[in-house]
Amino acid sequence: MTVPAGRPRFARLITFLTPPERTPLPVAHRKVQQMAQSTTPAANAASHQGGVVITPEAVAENPRVKVFIRKSDEALAEIGYTEHGERHVTLVSNIAYNVLKRLGHPERDAELAKMAGLLHDIGNAVNRDHHAQTSALMAMQILGEMGMSDTELVRVMGAIGNHHENDGDPVSPVAAALILADKSDVHRTRVRNPDMIKFDIHDRVNYAVTKSFLNVDEANKTIVLELTVDNHISQVMEYFEIFMTRMLASRKAALYLGTSFGLIVNGNRLT
Repeated sequence: MTVPAGRPRFARLITFLTPPERTPLPVAHRKVQQMAQSTTPAANAASHQGGVVITPEAVAENPRVKVFIRKSDEALAEIGYTEHGERHVTLVSNIAYNVLKRLGHPERDAELAKMAGLLHDIGNAVNRDHHAQTSALMAMQILGEMGMSDTELVRVMGAIGNHHENDGDPVSPVAAALILADKSDVHRTRVRNPDMIKFDIHDRVNYAVTKSFLNVDEANKTIVLELTVDNHISQVMEYFEIFMTRMLASRKAALYLGTSFGLIVNGNRLT
């Protein structure tokens, strides 16, 4: 896109971040839209707002999404972070979807949470710092090009931009579900090099967790993270040492959804 030389740099940034103009829908997208219009009220609403009903499956199969997920994980591997690749984002997207479904939220909200889960970490390809906000802007470009309505696009962006525990808040049910899903993924399969567990507390704590499950109980209005931890590898206190902010973020997200949050480690209720 050509920007007149005299325009200020801020104006150039705004021009770059503006979603592209919508082009006529491909036949495949028109078919998806027609099918959605005939099945769900939420899909009908999305179509009336001038967008295409984008599915989580379409996002997962998008070639750019696949590249961004892979490159984000590679970038984090270079600086010693745990796995943030396809395994992580797929798990987070599924958990976020299930959280809202179990609590009785509309199907479309659950689908938006699933898409947010797929895209929430792609900004790590740019920089770890402020990766939530970077991921949101990258998601805007991808989903805008796919034809998502602005109303849905803003909801996905808001969820992604608020998923990090240090600077995020549950601003919507979609955001709350994403926070809970992301913070629940602690497991030894995220550790890239088990030899490092002697030196890195994050690797050690993740490697000690042999089972993790986010239990959503609609009847009792509770969301409980259930962990099985090998105490020979890491003590429970180390978990709290590095993950306290995550637990506080999870509690805030659960409260937003009208539930309470709890933590069970090795069968013992801790919070």
